[in-house]
Amino acid sequence: MTIKQNSTVHTFRTPFGKIPALRENGIIKAKSIRYACSERFRKPVPLKFFESGGITDKIPVCPQHISPLLERLIQKTEIEHFVPDESTQFLTVTRPEHFNEHEALPVIVWIHGGSYEIGCGDLPTSDPSVWVKEQNIIVVSVSYRLGMFGFLGGDEARPANLGLFDIMEALRWIRKNIRSFGGNPGNITLFGQSSGGDAIAHLMISEGIDGLFRRAIIHSAPLGFRLKRQKMSHEFFLKTQSLKNEPDPLKIVEGYVNFLPSFRKYGLKTSMPFCTQYGHAPLCSEEESLEKWKENAGKYDVLMGSNHDETAFYVKTAKEGIYTYLNNKILNSIVRSTTKSIYEKPARIFSENYAKGGGNIYLFNIHSMKNNNIGASHCIDLPLIFANEHAWKDSELLKYIPREYIFENGKKLRSLWAEFARTGKISDQSERPEILDLRKV
Repeated sequence: MTIKQNSTVHTFRTPFGKIPALRENGIIKAKSIRYACSERFRKPVPLKFFESGGITDKIPVCPQHISPLLERLIQKTEIEHFVPDESTQFLTVTRPEHFNEHEALPVIVWIHGGSYEIGCGDLPTSDPSVWVKEQNIIVVSVSYRLGMFGFLGGDEARPANLGLFDIMEALRWIRKNIRSFGGNPGNITLFGQSSGGDAIAHLMISEGIDGLFRRAIIHSAPLGFRLKRQKMSHEFFLKTQSLKNEPDPLKIVEGYVNFLPSFRKYGLKTSMPFCTQYGHAPLCSEEESLEKWKENAGKYDVLMGSNHDETAFYVKTAKEGIYTYLNNKILNSIVRSTTKSIYEKPARIFSENYAKGGGNIYLFNIHSMKNNNIGASHCIDLPLIFANEHAWKDSELLKYIPREYIFENGKKLRSLWAEFARTGKISDQSERPEILDLRKV
């Protein structure tokens, strides 16, 4: 790649080897570090030493479909910036350039969302540079296997939950190496949105996870989709057996889409065909899950919540289908009922159960912003945390919201979340953004 005029190369010396990074605008970023590798449908194998391919602008991603909805509402995908890689175990470390080197920084590990099917850790819309520099923290962004490669299994030849195993391997890498970047391996917070938040909730009850993180920030986890999926997942697994040996991973992605219409009989949860699977390692059975969270309540501080109009992202922005024929009053009713059932009620059940186990847990809700006719929809929280104005400038979600208003509320939210990452608490005296409701459960 060509080094920009205002950028310089920095080298981190770690137990993993010498890792090149770019120093620019007050932050240092080590991009696309491979933490493990894998064969198809096999568990990840950790790398012992860093194998440098040099600094590159290309972003490795798990083979996936481009989502027209996300392109329209968030950001257009520039395909030439991405490289499909079936073994998608990469992470990026973003650190402030200037900090007290005698003080290890809190570490936040970003687990991206995308229905366990799309996305990666290094999208421009989740660039943590502003947050890192502003709050003096380290953010590690993790990529992991998705879709058929990471979240659909059913036997020893095609195990379930491989994406969870990838994330666990990334956390082991972080624990071993983050001190070399100035981070505190004893103060690691997982932060995830949507399926990323769902993954974190399930990591909290996974075998082999002890000691790998201390806190969890869970945004918009669709916990309402987690139950009674076994029959659908098994049918999906059987139908995709014919694709498992296809050499071209992109053809696998094209192939499984043909089966999706047949799952509509299973209801709303079919909008997220891939998910963590209970009863398969590293998870317990579905029936044991609530009790497991209760048992583990003393291990992790938790901050979780959702946006007030989550499903408006899909309902109010539809360009075709039944929603385009309904008036606003009916649309609002659909948004509220589905937001409650998929996000709010499951989060309340989770938090009350966790608190009964003695856990330290906060529950939040983000309300709509000025001039926003869509409401506080799914993903509206991301530009508040990841204040990359250039990446979000054409987002339809933010079309009529003043940029200053987004940044003002976002800065207060970033401060609160960093406070939680440092201490596991949020002081009553800390300033709240006006769009936020927050309470200790």
